[in-house]
Amino acid sequence: MHGLSRLGNGNGINRSNIASPPSSPRIRHSRGKTSTGVYRSSEKQGTGERLVFFLFSIVFRRKGVLLLAPLLYIAGMLLFMGSFGFTVLDLGHGVEIVYRRGPSGSVYRSPKVFNRLWPMMEADSNRSSHNALMTAWKPRVKSIWKPCISTNVSSSGSNSNGYFIIEANGGLNQQRLSICDAVAVAGLLNATLVIPIFHLNSVWRDSSKFGDIFDDDFFIYALSKNVNVVKELPKDILERYNYNISSIVNLRLKAWSSPAYYLQKVLPQLLRLGAVRVAPFSNRLAHAVPAHIQGLRCLANFEALRFAEPIRLLAEKLVNRMVTKSVQSGGKYVSVHLRFEMDMVAFSCCEYDFGEAEKLEMDMARERGWKGKFRRRGRVIRPGANRIDGKCPLTPLEVGMMLRGMGFTNSTLVYVAAGNIYKAEKHMAPLKQMFPLLQTKDTLATPEELSPFKGHSSRLAALDYTVCLHSKVFVSTQGGNFPHFLIGHRRYLYKGHAETIKPDKRKLVQLFEKPSIRWDYFKKQMQDMLRHNDAKGVELRKPAASLYTFPMPDCMCKEPDPEPETDPA
Repeated sequence: MHGLSRLGNGNGINRSNIASPPSSPRIRHSRGKTSTGVYRSSEKQGTGERLVFFLFSIVFRRKGVLLLAPLLYIAGMLLFMGSFGFTVLDLGHGVEIVYRRGPSGSVYRSPKVFNRLWPMMEADSNRSSHNALMTAWKPRVKSIWKPCISTNVSSSGSNSNGYFIIEANGGLNQQRLSICDAVAVAGLLNATLVIPIFHLNSVWRDSSKFGDIFDDDFFIYALSKNVNVVKELPKDILERYNYNISSIVNLRLKAWSSPAYYLQKVLPQLLRLGAVRVAPFSNRLAHAVPAHIQGLRCLANFEALRFAEPIRLLAEKLVNRMVTKSVQSGGKYVSVHLRFEMDMVAFSCCEYDFGEAEKLEMDMARERGWKGKFRRRGRVIRPGANRIDGKCPLTPLEVGMMLRGMGFTNSTLVYVAAGNIYKAEKHMAPLKQMFPLLQTKDTLATPEELSPFKGHSSRLAALDYTVCLHSKVFVSTQGGNFPHFLIGHRRYLYKGHAETIKPDKRKLVQLFEKPSIRWDYFKKQMQDMLRHNDAKGVELRKPAASLYTFPMPDCMCKEPDPEPETDPA
């Protein structure tokens, strides 16, 4: 006999609510291309364009002159590409980079804006003692949430249906996603989960095992009442597969699979073989699952996964040092997740100085990291369009200007969580000029303290994660798993409010391209953006969204609103 599955009333699942995977930041061919692969703007047509289309309409009404159509088409395209502000650079192998001159926000002019506004920025800071750090988030009486995890799933012990083995890939938070989803699947299948295996990723290049990053004993204990977890397979299973885990059947699962899919496709294999393996296990479970299985995700992410003791101890020291250094602001500080590493800049296909050296450097970086992907025939790279669309990573300078505009003064203690910043000396200088008290893990910790973590990107990311988690304000600049998990974790800790700034980059690039912009106008726009982030701090999860970012209402319960006071009669 084998144990029952945990799905409950799984047949009632609404498959229409199952989420699709998030879109990739890669550049895709859009429907707005012409036959030459050039992006067509949706802006108003100019006089020349209207003339071209008028001539086309005349030609196609006259059958006798249809032979002129190709010539008119070529003439029109030359007019459109030249007179209307397009430059096409051919990289060879069918790859083109398309620039369009003119559209607002398409060119990186932020340094010019900064140089003009800097004196006004400093004068404003000297006049006012108010720091937005003290009033960034309005006090709330209503919409208060508290952790409230309900799983209704009990560990089956010896009645397990078999062993579920997964391989987690990617960086720290991609691994975290895989682990939490694996816990949910193990509960769904009434399986015993084997401590996940970490794949050596070609980008992260971190050889850390589960126990090097997370406290495996605590993980097993925290889940013991709900899901059975073991560190390794028992001897009888290993003997069956000649002590080679790779011999265990590796199931190829669809991305974002539904609970019903697991019960119909995976469970029979698990019962027949006694152990199944999924490698890699990434984004393999839909967002929409039954509430008690969703609760397992909550339990794994917010309670069971805590960092290993060496990481925990140093991270606590870093947080305490940040609090001590910010004593004048009541121990409050700002943390910024800055995504301006070379690989991020290269992948975004954005440009910042239009120099030939940068173009060559970025092209080489793309080829190193994603061999051939950006050189496929017909691929068109549009740096200007990417910037207008808010897809370009914010530079340290732009982050600093945004924060100063929001009212964070030069006395604000800022912690920067980042990898190796692209051209760090050049790009970090303005941010340090605006916030001279800036700190990183390298400035807070001694070389001796950091030495055990060097060469292990996930362990270093865990230090950054902890310092950012406990900041008064967290600033996300580019997206990705790190801020997505951190925002959800902050909501879980801070009564449902993310206390996070997510910049409107489409709006920012428009403001950063106006060298003549007034400081008071820029400041007003930034303060409006801060107020908008405060209003959006408390958000419930939508059906297609992840509870790792939106833990309400799956992982949290709303406290009753206080009753209004009444005057005694």
